[in-house]
Formats: sequence, structure tokens, C-alpha cells
Amino acid sequence: MKMFYFIVLLLCFGFQIKAQENQTQTQLKLKQLIEKKAEYHKLTGGETDGYRIKIYFGIDREAAKLIKTKFSQKFNTIDSDIDYQQPNFVVLAGAFKSKLEATEQLKKIQIEFPQSFIIKGKIKAKS
Repeated sequence: MKMFYFIVLLLCFGFQIKAQENQTQTQLKLKQLIEKKAEYHKLTGGETDGYRIKIYFGIDREAAKLIKTKFSQKFNTIDSDIDYQQPNFVVLAGAFKSKLEATEQLKKIQIEFPQSFIIKGKIKAKS
């Protein structure tokens, strides 16, 4: 009977050592993935493919500023900025990883800005 308990104890000890080894390997893999992500962000400048919503484009800088201000007041949770793409000023809103996310926001935005549409572009990756 003592031999049985001894064998059970040895087996439990063996399983515990194996579990610790697996945990250590998992932590190493996680650390490697984090390092690869950091290296990728350095190479890409922290940008990744995504979607934005174009709410205005035209040659009038003041109109672009006015639209951006109006947008920011109405949709204060969505970032927007003015970009100059010669010869037009463009007001872009949001930074969405998926087209589904962008479409959901577009439906809300088009109520106030019916000319808005989704474009594919580079967005800042969230850490």
C-alpha cells in the first residue's frame, strides 16, 4: 500500500514538472511574439492596413476646416484630420481595422454627411 502512494506521489510530481516546463515555453513564445510585434511597428512606423471614412474632398481649405469642425462637434468620439492630396484637401475620419467597423460608423455619419464613403488606407496601429 505504501508503494502505491509512493508511485502516485511520483506521478503527481512528474506532472507538475511537465506543467512548469509547458508554462515556461509558453512564456518564451509570448515574449518572442511581443518582440516581433515591436520590431514590426518600428519597420512600418506603427501603421497597418485599415479603413477610414472620407467625409470631404475639395480645393477649398476653409471648407475642409469647417467640415472637420462640424464633424468633431457632432462625432466627438471619432478622430478626424485634414490631409492635403494635391490639389484637394481631404477630411478623413476614424481608423478602423475592419470594413465592418467602418460600415457601422458610416451609417451614422451619412445622416449628417451624406457624401461620405469608406476608403482603404493606412491607420495607426494600436499597441
